[in-house]
Amino acid sequence: MKALHLWLVACLLPSLAAAEIVWRGDFETGNRSQYSTEQMVSSDRLQVVTSPVAEGKYALKATVKQGDDPINSSGNRNELVYLSNEKVGSEYWYRWKVMFANDFPSVDAWQLFTQWHHDGCCGSPPVEFFVKGELIRLTLNDSGTVWSTALKRGAWQEFIFHVKWSPDASVGYVELWLNGTQVLKKTYAKTMFSGQNNYLKLGLYRADTVKPVGVVYHDGMIQATKREDVFPVVKPDPEPVVDAGTPVDAGTPKDPEPVVDAGSPVDPEPVVDAGSPVDPGPEPVVDAGTPVDAGTNTGVKPAPLDESGGDANFQGGCSASGGSLAAFSLLGLLGLARARRRRS
Repeated sequence: MKALHLWLVACLLPSLAAAEIVWRGDFETGNRSQYSTEQMVSSDRLQVVTSPVAEGKYALKATVKQGDDPINSSGNRNELVYLSNEKVGSEYWYRWKVMFANDFPSVDAWQLFTQWHHDGCCGSPPVEFFVKGELIRLTLNDSGTVWSTALKRGAWQEFIFHVKWSPDASVGYVELWLNGTQVLKKTYAKTMFSGQNNYLKLGLYRADTVKPVGVVYHDGMIQATKREDVFPVVKPDPEPVVDAGTPVDAGTPKDPEPVVDAGSPVDPEPVVDAGSPVDPGPEPVVDAGTPVDAGTNTGVKPAPLDESGGDANFQGGCSASGGSLAAFSLLGLLGLARARRRRS
């Protein structure tokens, strides 16, 4: 079942993609079978050819000689007819390509190459493209010539024609592009005759006063309902390829030097704060005591010794307490010596 579904999708997608193109008259069938009928005096007047072509493999070569009158009407012609039967209120886009032969006649007379004719019996059609002198013209029957351009020979020219079909001039309108450039903006006009439908005629139809042989080529005609179906898809130019030159061989890559693990980082020894430096100051002064007066230890200056006269109280140099003066002196010297040793 899944395979059947995929097959149906694959088959239907192409037709869905082209659903807006309602008709093709591009001669890619290799014959004239896409058209309803021909009005020609002989098959060599409407030939499907392989050269020149504007697109695909085939195009139409339409030839008219003086006296070609296949329908016993005014003028000379050889035309293809497509009974498209455009209805009132319908809106279509048409695209086709035309090339006039290098010897296409330059005459002061009308030479139609494309027209949308009314289905009545007589008179000029409501819409016609034709050459007169050295100009290509578009004429709307109720408005006259609404656009013209110089005739070019030997080159394909693309026409894109947008029409709203109506006999009401406030409803019907036309727009025209030539070779991708819009040459006629939306112009309101009667594009149909009241009570009649239109159909397409393509080939060459001209005044019977024109004597030289006339040749015009047609290719690629399509009828569509959307703008996108008639305008060619513009593809962006590819990005230019920049030649970066011949690549330089940098040699064989070398392995990188191995990374040696130096081990985990060791925290530094903590810094010990030794405190604020102590000002040593001057050496401390050691108090050796009050120097002892060699004469007495009472703090009273002793009376001088009179060794000559003697004294009844003199006891051989001893103090009043009975101590020897020499002993006191010795003790004083010893104290001073001990004090000096403590300071050294």
